[in-house]
Amino acid sequence: MKVAVIDLGTNTCNLLIAEIEKQHFNILHQSKQLVKLGDNKIKSNRISSAATRRVINALLEQQKIINKFQVEKIRLVATSAIRSAENKVEFLDEVGSRSGRLIRIVSGEKEAELIFKGVLLAFEELENPSVILDIGGGSNELIVVHKNKMLWKESQSTGMARVINQFSLSDPLKPDEVKKLHQFFAEKHQAAFRQCKDKMVKTLIGCSGAFDTIADITDQVNPGEKQRRHQEISLTDFYTLYKKITGSTHQQRLSMKGMDSVRVDLIVPAMVFIEQVIKENNISRIIQTDFALREGVLAEMM
Repeated sequence: MKVAVIDLGTNTCNLLIAEIEKQHFNILHQSKQLVKLGDNKIKSNRISSAATRRVINALLEQQKIINKFQVEKIRLVATSAIRSAENKVEFLDEVGSRSGRLIRIVSGEKEAELIFKGVLLAFEELENPSVILDIGGGSNELIVVHKNKMLWKESQSTGMARVINQFSLSDPLKPDEVKKLHQFFAEKHQAAFRQCKDKMVKTLIGCSGAFDTIADITDQVNPGEKQRRHQEISLTDFYTLYKKITGSTHQQRLSMKGMDSVRVDLIVPAMVFIEQVIKENNISRIIQTDFALREGVLAEMM
C-alpha cells in the first residue's frame, strides 16, 4: 500500500511517500515546501493570513505529487506553531475548505513519541543511553532512550523561529548574546539536562533540520541531495562548524555549501543549543539521522 505523510511544521510542510507492507517500508519520495508559519506573528501566538495562504498553496502542490504516486492513504499532522495558535480554529477551517485536507494537531508529548518511533526505524536498536534531540522552529523535543525504550521525554516551545523572534540577535552573534541564549535554554530545559546526567547519556542523536544542515555542510553536498539513515559527526567537525557558523554573517552563511536557505538564520541559535547539550552532558558521540516525526507517523501506519 502506498501512503503519504505530511508534517506541517513551523518552517516547512514536509511530504513523505512510501510503500508499506506489514513491517517493511520503501521510501519513494521526500520533499518540502516553505510555509513559514513562524513568521513575526508567532510572537503573539497567531498564524498570519500570509502564512495561511502559503500552507494552502503548499498542500495543493503536494497533492499533485500524491496523485502522481497514486497514494491510497494520507496522514497530515501539525505541530507547535498550530497547536499554540490562538486562531487555530479559523486556520484549520480555511485550510480544510481550500485544500480538502483534515489536519491532526499532535501534542508536544505525542510529537516526542512519534520522533522516537521514527528514530527507531533508522537505528533498529539504541544500545547505549542516548538523548534524541529534534530542533524545530516552534518546539524542541528531547527524548532519553536506552535499549529501544523511551525513558523520558519533553517538548518545549523553545524552537528557533520563536528564539529568533524573541531575541534581537546581532549579525554576527555577539558573546553576550551567546550567554543570554545559554541562560534561556538552561532554564527551559533544566529537567532534560538533569535526566541526561542521571541516565549517564553520552550519545546525542540529532534529527531534523539543524542536524541535516550540519551533515550537509560537513559532507559538502547540497540540501536534500544525500539521504542518511544515520551518520556520525565527529566532535571536531561539529566544533569547527560551530565556530564558523556562530561567527558568520547572514550573507556568509548563504554562500556555505550545504546551507539550506530556510535555515540560514535559524541555524545560529540552534548551534548554540546543540553545543550546550554537548557541554552540559559531556557528550562524546554525535549521530545524525534523517528519520524523525514523519517516519514516526509511518511507523504507526505500518
